[in-house]
Amino acid sequence: MKIASVADVEARLSAFLKESEEGPVVVTRNGKAVAVLVAVTDDDELERLVLAHSPKFQALLDASARQIDETGGIPHEQFWGELKSVGRKPVRTSSPRRRPAKR
Repeated sequence: MKIASVADVEARLSAFLKESEEGPVVVTRNGKAVAVLVAVTDDDELERLVLAHSPKFQALLDASARQIDETGGIPHEQFWGELKSVGRKPVRTSSPRRRPAKR
């Protein structure tokens, strides 16, 4: 793990991005860690990283865990059956977008 000051990272960002491929680069300001540069190797890894730091996603996971604790969840077979049925039907998660009227 590499440690670098904000000033060093500003001056040599490309070099530190390259170094992040070998391991995290901790960025410090006045000797205190303020950020970490982490290399991303594919879209799946980027998505996991972003979701891990998403307060909305973490709140959703927490609410789901509480619901499972309170209700016991659903049986394994029911889960997979519902998941398969979702795959066959389009699931709308938001209202449809309206196209602007042609003039």
